[in-house]
Amino acid sequence: MVNWKSEEVIQMDSMIFLKFMHALLGLYLWEFCISLDFDWAVMTGKTRFRWPLIFYFAGRYLLLFALIGIAIALDTPSEINCQALYAFNQLAGNAAVGIASINLSFRTIAIWSQNIWLVILLVLAIIGHWSLILQGILLTAVWRPGVGCTITYSNTTILAATFIYSMCFDFVVLCLSAYKLAWMPMRSGTNGAPTRLSRMLFSDGLIFFFIAFGSNVIATTMMVLDLNAIMSVIFNVPAAIASTIVASRVVRRLTNFQRSGPEMISLPAQNSGAAFKNTNTGLPNPVDTPSTAGIHVEMDTFAHAANIDLEGYPGVRRTTSSASYNEDHKPVQVV
Repeated sequence: MVNWKSEEVIQMDSMIFLKFMHALLGLYLWEFCISLDFDWAVMTGKTRFRWPLIFYFAGRYLLLFALIGIAIALDTPSEINCQALYAFNQLAGNAAVGIASINLSFRTIAIWSQNIWLVILLVLAIIGHWSLILQGILLTAVWRPGVGCTITYSNTTILAATFIYSMCFDFVVLCLSAYKLAWMPMRSGTNGAPTRLSRMLFSDGLIFFFIAFGSNVIATTMMVLDLNAIMSVIFNVPAAIASTIVASRVVRRLTNFQRSGPEMISLPAQNSGAAFKNTNTGLPNPVDTPSTAGIHVEMDTFAHAANIDLEGYPGVRRTTSSASYNEDHKPVQVV
């Protein structure tokens, strides 16, 4: 049986930790670079900046700085203050995990049309999460010649509690989103088909949860086992990277969401004898030809069947378009 507390095993784990962190840094740098076009679009004004994007940028760059700090701690040839550097790395990495949950919460608040009771509930949950994240320095690191900075102690109790809280928080947010997008329309008897937007929000939420949940479970398991100081925290960085990447992608996908055409809603025609079916082309599909007056169609770009109000979410706003058609079904005015 392996003696995880022996000096030889800890030395070997230190080398594994060093190589693993370099591989993770390369992975995150690749993800960071291929998404820089979005950052540039926001900074140059091509994409409208909204205040929730502050958390998007904070999560991305805090994790980047934490990974750079870990690389410095492992690669520097001269002695440095390892304790101060790892304190920053721990705070920045844990903050990235907390911000990933905040980004998902904003998405849920938008789906619920900024319901005041839901906002209060999520704000209280976020405060509880950050009360664990900001517990203080939970690691002890020292300089070892020929190796670099090495972790000698980790408070696994608080770290495990933080990751378990993150998993529970993400699960609650997922359930709230799923209830609003899927279960609530079924319960109210709404027969409208789900829109592309609602399907994207639902699938992205599931993907976020399963990736973040899986990575957090592995990290929590290693902390609970507490084999040694290094093995207890070796999977914390992959968990933070996984949560940040999927949360950032969710924000970018929703911000860049554009319809190929307005989705029309099946409504009974009034005083015209005509009806329109759901379509992504935005073109009318007449069933009966009216004999007298023209037809006026008013469309909301987000389907009422999903009851989603995304105004205020970064890059997404509600717009209403109106078009009139004469008796030959030719558009005569667009507002």
